[in-house]
Amino acid sequence: MAVTTRPTPPTSDNGGAAGRGTSGETEDRAHAPVDGVALDMLLTEAATGPAQRWVPGRAVLNAAFNLARRPRLVARRGTGLAADLARITAGRSELAPAKGDRRFKDPAWVGNPAFRRLGQAYLAAAAAIDQLVDDAELDWAQERRLRFAASNLMDAVAPTNFPLTNPAVLKAVLDTGGKNFARGLEHFLADMSRPPRIPSMVNGDSFEVGENLAVTPGAVIFRTEVFELIQYEPQTATVRERPLLVVPPMINKYYVTDLAPGRSMIEHAVQHGQQVFAISWRNPDKRHAGWNLDTYVRAVVEALDAVQEIAGCEQAHALGLCAGGIVLATAAAHLAARTPSEERLAGLTLAVCVLDNARAGTTSAFLDRRAASMAIADSARRGYLDGRALAGVFAWLRPNDLIWNYWVNNYLVGNDPPAFDVLYWNADTTNLPAALHRDFVELSLENSLVHPGRLKALGTPVDLSKLTLDTYLVAGITDHITPWENCYRSTQLLGSSPRFVLSTSGHIAAMVNPPSNERASYHCNDHNPPAPEEWMHTARREKGTWWLDWSRWLAERSGEEKPAPVQLGTTGLPPLDPAPGTYVLAKQ
Repeated sequence: MAVTTRPTPPTSDNGGAAGRGTSGETEDRAHAPVDGVALDMLLTEAATGPAQRWVPGRAVLNAAFNLARRPRLVARRGTGLAADLARITAGRSELAPAKGDRRFKDPAWVGNPAFRRLGQAYLAAAAAIDQLVDDAELDWAQERRLRFAASNLMDAVAPTNFPLTNPAVLKAVLDTGGKNFARGLEHFLADMSRPPRIPSMVNGDSFEVGENLAVTPGAVIFRTEVFELIQYEPQTATVRERPLLVVPPMINKYYVTDLAPGRSMIEHAVQHGQQVFAISWRNPDKRHAGWNLDTYVRAVVEALDAVQEIAGCEQAHALGLCAGGIVLATAAAHLAARTPSEERLAGLTLAVCVLDNARAGTTSAFLDRRAASMAIADSARRGYLDGRALAGVFAWLRPNDLIWNYWVNNYLVGNDPPAFDVLYWNADTTNLPAALHRDFVELSLENSLVHPGRLKALGTPVDLSKLTLDTYLVAGITDHITPWENCYRSTQLLGSSPRFVLSTSGHIAAMVNPPSNERASYHCNDHNPPAPEEWMHTARREKGTWWLDWSRWLAERSGEEKPAPVQLGTTGLPPLDPAPGTYVLAKQ
Protein backbone atom coordinates (compact mmCIF):
# COMPACT_ATOMS: atom_id res chain seq x y z
CA MET A 1 0.00 0.00 0.00
CA ALA A 2 2.89 2.26 -0.77
CA VAL A 3 1.26 5.46 -1.86
CA THR A 4 4.14 7.73 -2.59
CA THR A 5 2.12 10.90 -2.67
CA ARG A 6 0.73 12.71 0.32
CA PRO A 7 -2.99 12.00 0.69
CA THR A 8 -5.03 14.79 -0.85
CA PRO A 9 -7.01 16.42 1.94
CA PRO A 10 -10.77 16.25 1.49
CA THR A 11 -12.95 19.31 1.51
CA SER A 12 -14.45 20.73 4.63
CA ASP A 13 -16.87 23.44 5.56
CA ASN A 14 -14.60 24.74 8.27
CA GLY A 15 -10.98 25.33 9.00
CA GLY A 16 -10.59 22.20 11.06
CA ALA A 17 -8.76 18.97 10.45
CA ALA A 18 -9.78 18.66 6.82
CA GLY A 19 -9.99 22.25 5.81
CA ARG A 20 -7.09 22.48 3.36
CA GLY A 21 -8.64 21.01 0.21
CA THR A 22 -11.53 21.69 -2.10
CA SER A 23 -13.76 19.23 -3.85
CA GLY A 24 -13.62 21.16 -7.12
CA GLU A 25 -9.88 20.97 -7.69
CA THR A 26 -8.60 22.53 -10.84
CA GLU A 27 -6.02 20.88 -13.05
CA ASP A 28 -3.38 22.82 -11.12
CA ARG A 29 -3.63 20.29 -8.31
CA ALA A 30 -2.11 17.78 -10.68
CA HIS A 31 0.87 20.09 -11.01
CA ALA A 32 1.86 19.46 -7.39
CA PRO A 33 5.10 17.48 -7.03
CA VAL A 34 4.64 13.73 -7.06
CA ASP A 35 6.99 11.67 -4.95
CA GLY A 36 8.34 8.75 -6.91
CA VAL A 37 10.37 5.64 -6.43
CA ALA A 38 14.15 5.65 -6.52
CA LEU A 39 15.54 3.05 -8.92
CA ASP A 40 17.80 1.59 -6.24
CA MET A 41 14.92 1.19 -3.80
CA LEU A 42 12.65 -0.33 -6.43
CA LEU A 43 15.20 -2.98 -7.34
CA THR A 44 16.14 -3.61 -3.70
CA GLU A 45 12.55 -4.23 -2.66
CA ALA A 46 11.93 -6.55 -5.58
CA ALA A 47 14.76 -8.77 -4.33
CA THR A 48 14.30 -8.61 -0.55
CA GLY A 49 10.70 -7.61 -0.05
CA PRO A 50 9.20 -4.33 1.21
CA ALA A 51 9.29 -5.08 4.95
CA GLN A 52 11.71 -2.28 5.79
CA ARG A 53 9.35 0.29 4.33
CA TRP A 54 6.34 -0.84 6.35
CA VAL A 55 7.95 -0.06 9.70
CA PRO A 56 8.70 3.62 10.33
CA GLY A 57 11.21 2.75 13.08
CA ARG A 58 12.60 5.67 15.05
CA ALA A 59 10.42 8.09 13.10
CA VAL A 60 7.47 7.13 15.34
CA LEU A 61 9.44 7.77 18.54
CA ASN A 62 10.78 11.08 17.27
CA ALA A 63 7.32 12.15 16.12
CA ALA A 64 5.82 11.23 19.51
CA PHE A 65 8.55 13.20 21.29
CA ASN A 66 8.10 16.27 19.10
CA LEU A 67 4.31 16.20 19.42
CA ALA A 68 4.55 15.76 23.18
CA ARG A 69 6.45 19.04 23.27
CA ARG A 70 3.51 20.74 21.54
CA PRO A 71 0.48 19.60 23.54
CA ARG A 72 -1.63 22.64 22.65
CA LEU A 73 -1.23 22.02 18.93
CA VAL A 74 -2.10 18.35 19.34
CA ALA A 75 -5.13 19.34 21.41
CA ARG A 76 -6.25 21.73 18.67
CA ARG A 77 -5.98 18.96 16.11
CA GLY A 78 -8.05 16.70 18.31
CA THR A 79 -10.62 19.42 18.85
CA GLY A 80 -10.78 20.09 15.13
CA LEU A 81 -11.36 16.41 14.39
CA ALA A 82 -14.04 16.21 17.07
CA ALA A 83 -15.76 19.24 15.57
CA ASP A 84 -15.64 17.66 12.14
CA LEU A 85 -17.11 14.41 13.48
CA ALA A 86 -19.87 16.33 15.27
CA ARG A 87 -20.83 18.12 12.04
CA ILE A 88 -20.72 14.80 10.17
CA THR A 89 -23.02 13.18 12.72
CA ALA A 90 -25.44 16.11 12.49
CA GLY A 91 -25.43 15.90 8.69
CA ARG A 92 -24.01 19.40 8.26
CA SER A 93 -20.56 18.50 6.92
CA GLU A 94 -19.51 19.18 3.35
CA LEU A 95 -16.50 16.88 3.42
CA ALA A 96 -16.05 15.13 0.06
CA PRO A 97 -13.46 12.82 -1.48
CA ALA A 98 -10.74 14.32 -3.62
CA LYS A 99 -11.58 14.58 -7.29
CA GLY A 100 -10.72 11.31 -8.98
CA ASP A 101 -10.90 9.14 -5.83
CA ARG A 102 -12.62 6.14 -7.39
CA ARG A 103 -13.13 4.38 -4.09
CA PHE A 104 -16.21 6.48 -3.39
CA LYS A 105 -17.74 6.54 -6.87
CA ASP A 106 -20.86 4.55 -5.87
CA PRO A 107 -23.84 6.97 -5.57
CA ALA A 108 -24.61 5.60 -2.10
CA TRP A 109 -21.59 7.45 -0.68
CA VAL A 110 -23.48 10.67 -1.46
CA GLY A 111 -27.15 9.67 -1.42
CA ASN A 112 -27.29 7.32 1.58
CA PRO A 113 -27.00 9.20 4.90
CA ALA A 114 -25.26 6.33 6.71
CA PHE A 115 -22.67 5.72 4.02
CA ARG A 116 -22.11 9.45 3.51
CA ARG A 117 -21.34 9.87 7.22
CA LEU A 118 -19.08 6.83 7.23
CA GLY A 119 -17.07 8.10 4.28
CA GLN A 120 -16.80 11.60 5.71
CA ALA A 121 -15.59 10.27 9.07
CA TYR A 122 -12.87 8.28 7.32
CA LEU A 123 -11.76 11.30 5.29
CA ALA A 124 -11.67 13.52 8.38
CA ALA A 125 -9.55 11.00 10.29
CA ALA A 126 -7.13 10.60 7.36
CA ALA A 127 -6.68 14.36 7.05
CA ALA A 128 -6.12 14.74 10.79
CA ILE A 129 -3.39 12.09 10.78
CA ASP A 130 -1.78 13.73 7.77
CA GLN A 131 -1.67 17.05 9.59
CA LEU A 132 -0.15 15.45 12.69
CA VAL A 133 2.70 14.16 10.54
CA ASP A 134 3.25 17.75 9.40
CA ASP A 135 3.16 18.94 13.01
CA ALA A 136 5.83 16.42 14.07
CA GLU A 137 8.45 18.48 12.14
CA LEU A 138 10.70 15.53 11.30
CA ASP A 139 13.63 15.60 8.93
CA TRP A 140 13.07 14.69 5.28
CA ALA A 141 13.78 10.95 5.55
CA GLN A 142 11.86 10.37 8.78
CA GLU A 143 8.92 12.43 7.58
CA ARG A 144 8.72 10.23 4.48
CA ARG A 145 8.88 7.06 6.57
CA LEU A 146 6.14 8.13 8.94
CA ARG A 147 3.85 9.54 6.27
CA PHE A 148 4.30 6.41 4.21
CA ALA A 149 3.30 4.15 7.12
CA ALA A 150 0.36 6.36 8.06
CA SER A 151 -1.00 6.50 4.51
CA ASN A 152 -0.59 2.73 4.19
CA LEU A 153 -2.63 2.21 7.31
CA MET A 154 -5.39 4.57 6.23
CA ASP A 155 -5.53 3.03 2.76
CA ALA A 156 -5.91 -0.44 4.26
CA VAL A 157 -8.70 0.48 6.69
CA ALA A 158 -10.78 2.44 4.18
CA PRO A 159 -14.45 1.40 4.52
CA THR A 160 -14.49 0.56 0.81
CA ASN A 161 -12.26 -2.46 1.48
CA PHE A 162 -14.74 -4.34 3.67
CA PRO A 163 -17.95 -6.13 2.64
CA LEU A 164 -20.32 -4.63 5.21
CA THR A 165 -19.17 -1.04 4.65
CA ASN A 166 -19.07 -0.97 0.86
CA PRO A 167 -22.46 -0.39 -0.81
CA ALA A 168 -21.28 -1.90 -4.10
CA VAL A 169 -20.49 -5.18 -2.33
CA LEU A 170 -23.87 -5.22 -0.54
CA LYS A 171 -25.62 -4.69 -3.87
CA ALA A 172 -23.65 -7.59 -5.36
CA VAL A 173 -24.75 -9.83 -2.48
CA LEU A 174 -28.40 -8.99 -3.16
CA ASP A 175 -28.03 -9.36 -6.92
CA THR A 176 -26.22 -12.72 -6.82
CA GLY A 177 -27.54 -14.23 -3.60
CA GLY A 178 -24.01 -14.29 -2.18
CA LYS A 179 -22.43 -16.02 -5.18
CA ASN A 180 -20.12 -13.04 -5.56
CA PHE A 181 -18.15 -14.28 -2.54
CA ALA A 182 -17.80 -17.76 -4.05
CA ARG A 183 -16.44 -16.29 -7.27
CA GLY A 184 -14.24 -13.95 -5.27
CA LEU A 185 -12.78 -16.86 -3.33
CA GLU A 186 -11.88 -18.60 -6.59
CA HIS A 187 -10.11 -15.47 -7.78
CA PHE A 188 -8.33 -15.07 -4.46
CA LEU A 189 -7.03 -18.64 -4.36
CA ALA A 190 -5.85 -18.43 -7.96
CA ASP A 191 -3.98 -15.15 -7.34
CA MET A 192 -2.38 -16.31 -4.10
CA SER A 193 -1.13 -19.51 -5.73
CA ARG A 194 1.39 -17.68 -7.92
CA PRO A 195 3.72 -14.71 -7.64
CA PRO A 196 3.45 -11.81 -7.12
CA ARG A 197 0.38 -12.80 -5.03
CA ILE A 198 -1.63 -9.65 -5.58
CA PRO A 199 -5.08 -9.24 -7.17
CA SER A 200 -5.03 -9.80 -10.91
CA MET A 201 -5.43 -6.54 -12.81
CA VAL A 202 -6.34 -7.93 -16.21
CA ASN A 203 -8.22 -10.73 -17.89
CA GLY A 204 -5.40 -12.30 -19.87
CA ASP A 205 -7.69 -14.42 -22.02
CA SER A 206 -8.50 -11.43 -24.21
CA PHE A 207 -4.98 -10.82 -25.54
CA GLU A 208 -2.23 -12.62 -27.36
CA VAL A 209 1.04 -11.10 -28.48
CA GLY A 210 1.28 -11.29 -32.24
CA GLU A 211 -2.48 -11.68 -32.62
CA ASN A 212 -4.00 -8.48 -31.25
CA LEU A 213 -0.95 -6.92 -29.60
CA ALA A 214 2.40 -6.15 -31.27
CA VAL A 215 0.91 -6.60 -34.73
CA THR A 216 2.56 -3.78 -36.69
CA PRO A 217 3.97 -5.62 -39.75
CA GLY A 218 7.72 -6.19 -39.73
CA ALA A 219 10.44 -8.78 -39.35
CA VAL A 220 13.36 -9.72 -37.15
CA ILE A 221 16.44 -8.86 -39.21
CA PHE A 222 19.16 -9.33 -36.58
CA ARG A 223 19.45 -11.56 -33.52
CA THR A 224 22.01 -11.98 -30.75
CA GLU A 225 21.93 -13.78 -27.43
CA VAL A 226 20.76 -10.53 -25.83
CA PHE A 227 18.21 -9.07 -28.25
CA GLU A 228 16.28 -9.31 -31.49
CA LEU A 229 16.17 -6.31 -33.80
CA ILE A 230 12.85 -5.77 -35.57
CA GLN A 231 12.48 -3.69 -38.72
CA TYR A 232 8.96 -2.48 -39.52
CA GLU A 233 7.40 -2.37 -42.97
CA PRO A 234 6.93 1.13 -44.40
CA GLN A 235 3.31 2.29 -44.62
CA THR A 236 4.00 5.35 -46.75
CA ALA A 237 5.28 5.69 -50.31
CA THR A 238 8.30 7.65 -49.11
CA VAL A 239 10.30 7.55 -45.88
CA ARG A 240 12.75 9.83 -44.13
CA GLU A 241 16.46 9.18 -44.67
CA ARG A 242 17.34 8.82 -40.99
CA PRO A 243 15.65 5.92 -39.20
CA LEU A 244 14.48 5.58 -35.61
CA LEU A 245 15.77 2.93 -33.17
CA VAL A 246 13.52 2.16 -30.19
CA VAL A 247 15.30 1.05 -27.01
CA PRO A 248 12.64 -0.29 -24.62
CA PRO A 249 13.03 -0.95 -20.90
CA MET A 250 14.63 -4.29 -20.10
CA ILE A 251 12.41 -4.45 -17.03
CA ASN A 252 9.39 -5.01 -19.31
CA LYS A 253 8.75 -6.25 -22.84
CA TYR A 254 9.16 -3.95 -25.80
CA TYR A 255 5.59 -3.98 -27.05
CA VAL A 256 4.48 -1.16 -24.76
CA THR A 257 5.52 0.78 -27.88
CA ASP A 258 3.39 -1.48 -30.11
CA LEU A 259 0.11 -2.20 -28.35
CA ALA A 260 -3.21 -2.64 -30.14
CA PRO A 261 -3.62 -0.91 -33.53
CA GLY A 262 -4.43 2.75 -33.05
CA ARG A 263 -2.57 2.74 -29.72
CA SER A 264 0.87 1.83 -31.05
CA MET A 265 3.69 4.37 -30.94
CA ILE A 266 5.61 2.36 -33.54
CA GLU A 267 2.61 2.21 -35.85
CA HIS A 268 2.17 5.97 -35.47
CA ALA A 269 5.80 6.67 -36.36
CA VAL A 270 5.70 4.36 -39.39
CA GLN A 271 2.51 5.99 -40.63
CA HIS A 272 4.26 9.37 -40.43
CA GLY A 273 7.02 8.30 -42.81
CA GLN A 274 9.62 7.23 -40.28
CA GLN A 275 11.76 4.13 -40.79
CA VAL A 276 11.43 2.32 -37.48
CA PHE A 277 13.48 -0.40 -35.81
CA ALA A 278 12.94 -1.77 -32.31
CA ILE A 279 15.01 -3.82 -29.90
CA SER A 280 13.23 -6.75 -28.27
CA TRP A 281 15.24 -7.87 -25.23
CA ARG A 282 15.62 -11.51 -24.35
CA ASN A 283 13.94 -12.55 -21.09
CA PRO A 284 17.01 -13.68 -19.10
CA ASP A 285 17.31 -16.60 -16.70
CA LYS A 286 20.12 -17.91 -14.48
CA ARG A 287 22.28 -18.67 -17.53
CA HIS A 288 22.53 -14.95 -18.19
CA ALA A 289 23.47 -13.83 -14.68
CA GLY A 290 26.61 -12.08 -15.94
CA TRP A 291 24.84 -9.71 -18.33
CA ASN A 292 25.65 -6.26 -16.96
CA LEU A 293 25.26 -2.63 -17.99
CA ASP A 294 28.11 -2.98 -20.48
CA THR A 295 26.28 -5.93 -22.06
CA TYR A 296 23.24 -3.80 -22.76
CA VAL A 297 25.23 -0.74 -23.83
CA ARG A 298 27.09 -2.94 -26.31
CA ALA A 299 23.74 -4.30 -27.53
CA VAL A 300 22.48 -0.77 -28.26
CA VAL A 301 25.65 -0.01 -30.24
CA GLU A 302 25.30 -3.30 -32.18
CA ALA A 303 21.66 -2.50 -32.95
CA LEU A 304 22.63 0.99 -34.11
CA ASP A 305 25.27 -0.53 -36.40
CA ALA A 306 22.67 -2.83 -37.96
CA VAL A 307 20.10 -0.05 -38.34
CA GLN A 308 22.55 2.22 -40.14
CA GLU A 309 23.71 -0.60 -42.39
CA ILE A 310 20.17 -1.51 -43.42
CA ALA A 311 19.01 2.10 -43.86
CA GLY A 312 22.22 3.04 -45.66
CA CYS A 313 22.73 6.16 -43.57
CA GLU A 314 25.36 7.62 -41.29
CA GLN A 315 22.95 8.85 -38.63
CA ALA A 316 19.87 7.54 -36.83
CA HIS A 317 17.50 8.71 -34.13
CA ALA A 318 17.13 6.73 -30.92
CA LEU A 319 14.24 6.59 -28.47
CA GLY A 320 14.83 5.21 -24.96
CA LEU A 321 12.03 4.50 -22.51
CA CYS A 322 12.43 4.38 -18.73
CA ALA A 323 15.34 2.04 -17.87
CA GLY A 324 15.99 1.69 -21.60
CA GLY A 325 16.61 5.43 -21.62
CA ILE A 326 19.32 5.04 -18.98
CA VAL A 327 21.09 2.46 -21.14
CA LEU A 328 20.61 4.57 -24.28
CA ALA A 329 21.97 7.73 -22.64
CA THR A 330 24.96 5.75 -21.38
CA ALA A 331 25.55 4.31 -24.86
CA ALA A 332 25.28 7.78 -26.41
CA ALA A 333 27.83 9.11 -23.92
CA HIS A 334 30.11 6.17 -24.75
CA LEU A 335 29.90 7.06 -28.45
CA ALA A 336 30.50 10.73 -27.65
CA ALA A 337 33.65 9.81 -25.72
CA ARG A 338 35.04 8.15 -28.86
CA THR A 339 33.78 10.56 -31.55
CA PRO A 340 31.24 13.38 -31.54
CA SER A 341 27.91 11.65 -30.92
CA GLU A 342 26.31 13.68 -33.71
CA GLU A 343 28.23 11.53 -36.19
CA ARG A 344 26.10 8.52 -35.21
CA LEU A 345 22.95 9.99 -33.67
CA ALA A 346 20.71 12.56 -35.36
CA GLY A 347 18.65 12.99 -32.22
CA LEU A 348 17.98 11.47 -28.83
CA THR A 349 14.54 10.98 -27.25
CA LEU A 350 14.15 9.93 -23.61
CA ALA A 351 10.68 9.11 -22.29
CA VAL A 352 9.79 8.86 -18.58
CA CYS A 353 13.49 8.43 -17.84
CA VAL A 354 15.33 9.65 -14.72
CA LEU A 355 19.07 10.20 -15.03
CA ASP A 356 19.49 12.17 -11.78
CA ASN A 357 18.40 10.02 -8.81
CA ALA A 358 19.04 12.57 -6.05
CA ARG A 359 16.09 12.43 -3.66
CA ALA A 360 14.13 10.50 -6.26
CA GLY A 361 11.11 10.19 -4.01
CA THR A 362 9.67 8.73 -0.87
CA THR A 363 11.38 5.39 -1.18
CA SER A 364 14.87 6.85 -1.34
CA ALA A 365 14.41 7.84 2.29
CA PHE A 366 14.21 4.17 3.23
CA LEU A 367 17.23 2.73 1.49
CA ASP A 368 20.53 1.92 3.12
CA ARG A 369 23.58 0.20 1.66
CA ARG A 370 23.10 -2.87 3.82
CA ALA A 371 19.67 -3.49 2.27
CA ALA A 372 21.07 -2.84 -1.20
CA SER A 373 23.90 -5.33 -0.59
CA MET A 374 21.40 -7.96 0.56
CA ALA A 375 19.33 -7.43 -2.57
CA ILE A 376 22.34 -7.74 -4.84
CA ALA A 377 23.44 -10.91 -3.07
CA ASP A 378 19.96 -12.39 -3.35
CA SER A 379 19.71 -11.87 -7.11
CA ALA A 380 23.31 -13.10 -7.53
CA ARG A 381 22.36 -16.42 -5.87
CA ARG A 382 19.37 -16.81 -8.18
CA GLY A 383 21.08 -15.38 -11.24
CA TYR A 384 18.34 -12.84 -11.92
CA LEU A 385 15.79 -10.56 -10.33
CA ASP A 386 12.34 -12.12 -10.73
CA GLY A 387 10.17 -9.86 -12.85
CA ARG A 388 7.04 -10.95 -11.00
CA ALA A 389 8.46 -9.59 -7.76
CA LEU A 390 9.22 -6.33 -9.51
CA ALA A 391 5.63 -6.19 -10.78
CA GLY A 392 4.43 -6.56 -7.20
CA VAL A 393 6.56 -3.62 -6.10
CA PHE A 394 5.16 -1.46 -8.90
CA ALA A 395 1.61 -2.37 -7.85
CA TRP A 396 2.17 -1.43 -4.22
CA LEU A 397 3.37 2.01 -5.29
CA ARG A 398 -0.27 2.87 -6.09
CA PRO A 399 -2.28 0.59 -3.83
CA ASN A 400 -5.66 2.29 -4.13
CA ASP A 401 -5.56 1.99 -7.92
CA LEU A 402 -3.60 -1.24 -8.38
CA ILE A 403 -4.32 -3.28 -5.24
CA TRP A 404 -7.43 -2.28 -3.32
CA ASN A 405 -9.43 -1.44 -6.45
CA TYR A 406 -8.98 -5.02 -7.68
CA TRP A 407 -9.37 -6.42 -4.17
CA VAL A 408 -12.91 -5.05 -4.17
CA ASN A 409 -13.70 -5.85 -7.81
CA ASN A 410 -12.24 -9.37 -7.93
CA TYR A 411 -12.73 -10.71 -4.40
CA LEU A 412 -15.65 -8.82 -2.83
CA VAL A 413 -17.87 -8.04 -5.82
CA GLY A 414 -16.73 -11.21 -7.58
CA ASN A 415 -16.18 -9.72 -11.03
CA ASP A 416 -13.49 -10.77 -13.45
CA PRO A 417 -10.70 -8.22 -13.89
CA PRO A 418 -11.04 -6.02 -16.99
CA ALA A 419 -9.48 -6.63 -20.39
CA PHE A 420 -7.04 -3.78 -21.03
CA ASP A 421 -3.95 -3.93 -23.24
CA VAL A 422 -1.68 -1.85 -21.00
CA LEU A 423 -2.49 -3.98 -17.95
CA TYR A 424 -1.86 -7.15 -19.95
CA TRP A 425 1.56 -5.82 -20.95
CA ASN A 426 2.24 -4.85 -17.34
CA ALA A 427 1.52 -8.41 -16.21
CA ASP A 428 3.70 -9.93 -18.96
CA THR A 429 6.81 -9.63 -16.82
CA THR A 430 10.50 -10.16 -17.54
CA ASN A 431 13.52 -10.87 -15.35
CA LEU A 432 16.55 -8.67 -14.82
CA PRO A 433 20.03 -10.28 -14.99
CA ALA A 434 21.82 -10.29 -11.63
CA ALA A 435 24.77 -8.25 -12.91
CA LEU A 436 22.54 -5.60 -14.48
CA HIS A 437 20.52 -5.50 -11.26
CA ARG A 438 23.76 -4.84 -9.36
CA ASP A 439 24.87 -2.14 -11.78
CA PHE A 440 21.52 -0.35 -11.72
CA VAL A 441 21.41 -0.34 -7.91
CA GLU A 442 24.97 0.99 -7.68
CA LEU A 443 24.37 3.55 -10.42
CA SER A 444 21.36 4.89 -8.54
CA LEU A 445 23.00 4.77 -5.11
CA GLU A 446 26.04 6.68 -6.35
CA ASN A 447 23.97 8.85 -8.72
CA SER A 448 26.83 8.19 -11.10
CA LEU A 449 25.40 9.80 -14.22
CA VAL A 450 25.40 13.20 -12.52
CA HIS A 451 29.18 13.09 -11.97
CA PRO A 452 31.23 13.17 -15.19
CA GLY A 453 33.60 10.23 -15.47
CA ARG A 454 32.38 8.38 -12.36
CA LEU A 455 30.68 5.71 -14.50
CA LYS A 456 32.47 3.91 -17.31
CA ALA A 457 30.74 2.20 -20.20
CA LEU A 458 32.73 -0.23 -22.33
CA GLY A 459 35.85 1.30 -20.85
CA THR A 460 35.03 4.91 -21.67
CA PRO A 461 34.05 7.55 -19.07
CA VAL A 462 30.45 8.71 -19.20
CA ASP A 463 29.94 12.47 -19.34
CA LEU A 464 26.40 13.49 -20.23
CA SER A 465 27.50 17.09 -20.76
CA LYS A 466 29.29 15.89 -23.90
CA LEU A 467 25.93 15.04 -25.47
CA THR A 468 25.35 18.14 -27.56
CA LEU A 469 22.93 16.58 -30.06
CA ASP A 470 19.27 17.59 -30.26
CA THR A 471 17.29 15.89 -27.52
CA TYR A 472 13.56 15.45 -26.81
CA LEU A 473 12.49 14.65 -23.25
CA VAL A 474 8.97 13.62 -22.25
CA ALA A 475 7.57 12.98 -18.77
CA GLY A 476 4.18 12.36 -17.16
CA ILE A 477 2.76 14.95 -14.80
CA THR A 478 1.24 12.32 -12.47
CA ASP A 479 4.02 9.75 -12.88
CA HIS A 480 4.54 7.87 -9.58
CA ILE A 481 7.61 5.95 -10.78
CA THR A 482 9.71 8.57 -12.55
CA PRO A 483 8.46 11.93 -11.22
CA TRP A 484 8.49 14.63 -13.85
CA GLU A 485 10.64 16.90 -11.69
CA ASN A 486 13.36 14.25 -11.68
CA CYS A 487 12.98 13.71 -15.43
CA TYR A 488 13.29 17.47 -15.91
CA ARG A 489 16.71 17.52 -14.22
CA SER A 490 18.10 15.88 -17.35
CA THR A 491 17.75 19.25 -19.08
CA GLN A 492 20.53 20.51 -16.81
CA LEU A 493 22.79 17.47 -17.33
CA LEU A 494 22.97 17.33 -21.11
CA GLY A 495 25.23 19.50 -23.22
CA SER A 496 22.36 20.70 -25.40
CA SER A 497 19.12 22.51 -24.63
CA PRO A 498 16.56 19.70 -24.87
CA ARG A 499 12.90 20.12 -25.74
CA PHE A 500 11.11 19.06 -22.56
CA VAL A 501 7.46 18.05 -22.88
CA LEU A 502 5.18 17.25 -19.96
CA SER A 503 2.23 15.01 -20.74
CA THR A 504 -0.92 15.18 -18.61
CA SER A 505 -0.76 11.53 -17.63
CA GLY A 506 1.12 8.96 -15.58
CA HIS A 507 4.07 6.67 -16.21
CA ILE A 508 2.61 4.34 -18.85
CA ALA A 509 -0.09 6.65 -20.19
CA ALA A 510 2.59 9.25 -20.86
CA MET A 511 4.06 6.83 -23.40
CA VAL A 512 0.80 5.30 -24.66
CA ASN A 513 -0.86 8.56 -25.67
CA PRO A 514 -2.39 8.18 -29.15
CA PRO A 515 -4.20 10.92 -31.09
CA SER A 516 -7.49 9.13 -30.41
CA ASN A 517 -7.24 10.27 -26.78
CA GLU A 518 -9.45 13.36 -26.95
CA ARG A 519 -8.52 14.44 -23.42
CA ALA A 520 -4.79 14.42 -24.12
CA SER A 521 -2.71 17.55 -23.69
CA TYR A 522 0.84 18.47 -22.85
CA HIS A 523 2.92 21.37 -21.58
CA CYS A 524 5.99 22.74 -23.33
CA ASN A 525 8.33 25.69 -22.99
CA ASP A 526 10.95 27.38 -25.15
CA HIS A 527 13.35 27.64 -22.21
CA ASN A 528 14.77 25.27 -19.60
CA PRO A 529 15.35 27.22 -16.37
CA PRO A 530 17.17 25.35 -13.56
CA ALA A 531 14.08 24.73 -11.42
CA PRO A 532 11.22 22.55 -12.71
CA GLU A 533 8.71 24.75 -10.87
CA GLU A 534 9.95 27.77 -12.82
CA TRP A 535 9.64 25.79 -16.07
CA MET A 536 6.03 24.92 -15.24
CA HIS A 537 5.21 28.51 -14.30
CA THR A 538 6.11 29.75 -17.78
CA ALA A 539 5.05 26.66 -19.77
CA ARG A 540 2.15 26.73 -22.19
CA ARG A 541 -0.47 24.04 -22.56
CA GLU A 542 -1.12 22.46 -25.94
CA LYS A 543 -4.17 20.32 -26.73
CA GLY A 544 -3.63 16.87 -28.19
CA THR A 545 -0.96 14.23 -27.79
CA TRP A 546 2.78 14.86 -27.67
CA TRP A 547 3.12 12.13 -30.32
CA LEU A 548 2.21 14.69 -32.98
CA ASP A 549 4.68 17.23 -31.60
CA TRP A 550 7.38 14.57 -31.46
CA SER A 551 6.63 13.40 -35.01
CA ARG A 552 7.19 16.95 -36.27
CA TRP A 553 10.39 17.22 -34.23
CA LEU A 554 11.66 13.94 -35.69
CA ALA A 555 10.74 14.87 -39.26
CA GLU A 556 12.67 18.14 -39.04
CA ARG A 557 15.81 16.19 -38.11
CA SER A 558 15.42 13.08 -40.25
CA GLY A 559 16.70 14.30 -43.59
CA GLU A 560 15.07 14.20 -46.97
CA GLU A 561 12.35 11.86 -48.11
CA LYS A 562 13.21 8.91 -50.33
CA PRO A 563 11.28 6.00 -51.83
CA ALA A 564 10.30 3.45 -49.23
CA PRO A 565 12.28 0.19 -49.40
CA VAL A 566 10.41 -2.62 -51.11
CA GLN A 567 11.79 -5.32 -48.83
CA LEU A 568 13.16 -5.53 -45.31
CA GLY A 569 16.74 -6.17 -44.29
CA THR A 570 19.70 -6.52 -46.62
CA THR A 571 21.58 -9.35 -48.27
CA GLY A 572 23.80 -9.60 -45.22
CA LEU A 573 20.95 -9.12 -42.75
CA PRO A 574 17.93 -10.91 -44.22
CA PRO A 575 14.60 -11.30 -42.39
CA LEU A 576 14.72 -14.17 -39.89
CA ASP A 577 11.19 -14.28 -38.45
CA PRO A 578 8.06 -12.16 -38.77
CA ALA A 579 7.47 -9.54 -36.08
CA PRO A 580 7.09 -9.59 -33.13
CA GLY A 581 9.84 -12.22 -33.14
CA THR A 582 10.52 -15.02 -30.67
CA TYR A 583 12.10 -13.38 -27.62
CA VAL A 584 8.94 -11.45 -26.75
CA LEU A 585 6.93 -14.68 -26.53
CA ALA A 586 8.96 -16.14 -23.65
CA LYS A 587 6.92 -16.53 -20.46
CA GLN A 588 7.97 -16.58 -16.82
